This record gives sequence, structure tokens and C-alpha cells, in this order.
Amino acid sequence: MNNKIFIACDTTNISKIKKIINNTQNSKIKVGYKFGLEFLNSKNGRRFIYNLKNKIVFADLKLHDIPNTCSSAIKAIKDLRVNYLTIHISSGLEALKAAKKVSGKIKLVGVTTLTSLDNKNLKEIGYNKSVKNLIIHQSKLAQKAKLDALVCDGKSVKYVKKNFKKEIITPGIRFNNNKNDQKRTMTPKEAFKNGSNWLVIGRPITKGNIKKNIQKLIYHLNK
Repeated sequence: MNNKIFIACDTTNISKIKKIINNTQNSKIKVGYKFGLEFLNSKNGRRFIYNLKNKIVFADLKLHDIPNTCSSAIKAIKDLRVNYLTIHISSGLEALKAAKKVSGKIKLVGVTTLTSLDNKNLKEIGYNKSVKNLIIHQSKLAQKAKLDALVCDGKSVKYVKKNFKKEIITPGIRFNNNKNDQKRTMTPKEAFKNGSNWLVIGRPITKGNIKKNIQKLIYHLNK
């Protein structure tokens, strides 16, 4: 299946998560489930992931720390048997290498510049590069650290593919112009066309009628 989607399970409500999983099973697109800090830090979140069988699990922890802490954190979640795990590329090359060294079967995913940031925000933080140039620079670091995948916005995919040769995961996906808290968004069809391997979609699927939303996505991709 060429169309691969991670559904963002952004809630701490276990029954909602079960509903999302049950209503997104289909034969047309490959589906994985992304769990972020909110769920993984919740009381029942860890246990739920531990007991989740035969699903592609993306632990979006966005590790961002010194090399020793990053590698120790990965060792600490090995029992969850997740498939993908995120680390900020801005943690630095040494931290990325240390994390990769202990990741084993977990695919280590480098996070470039967050899709909630634009050039103005980067200036505020103290970066003197534009979003585009910073992401290109980060993709080279990810390649150097031998990471397994990269997270970047849909518009940047075509630039990073020149430097990074493995899987590319794209968040900030919207079916329409409703951006919510994202600055750099794109439709599913555009993102796949640009070369993304996986898309991360949350609210456009999990809000409202989930089954209908999945059918809408399949229709959008096939028209």
C-alpha cells in the first residue's frame, strides 16, 4: 500500500482511543497510530501501549536532551515495543548518534522544525536561518546520524529528499484551509505527490464521524 497514514491519537481517554482504532481499520490505506506526550504521560497510557497488539505504534516523545538522557529514555521504553520514536534533530549530532546506537528495532525519527513555527518564530528563538534552510540543514544531520526517518512539513519534502534517503513523515495535514495551530499545512494528496512516505493526520479524522472521515480521505486520495 502506497498511502500510509499515522492517526494522531491526541487524547488521554482510552475509550476514545479504542474507538479511533476500531473505526480506522480499512483495506485501502495502511494505518499506524501516533501517541504523543499527552497520552504516554497519562495514568493508563503506558499500559495501553504495552498491551496493544498487531498495530504500528509511533511514540511521538520528541526526545530533546543530552546524549546520555536520550539513550537512557529509549532503553526505558523498550518494553513497549514501539515501531517509531521521535527525537529532535536540534538535540545535536552526538545525542542522535547515542540514541541510534541503542534504538535496536525501533525506527528513530528525527524531528526537524515544528510545523507550528514560521520564519518570524525562528527569529524570536534566535535562529538566523529561514524555515526552509534550517530544515535542509537538519536533514543533512539526520542522514549523518543514520536516522531511520524524518519528520518535516509537506513543502520541505522535495528539498530534504536530496539529502535524506529514508522514510519521510509529514504532519500538518489538512483536508481544507482550517489550519488550527499549524502554520505550514498541506492536503494529503499534495503531500504524497511531494514524496512523503507517511502522513500524520489527527483532527480531520478523529473529530466527528471517524468512519466517514476515513472514507473521505480514501476518496480524496483516489480522485
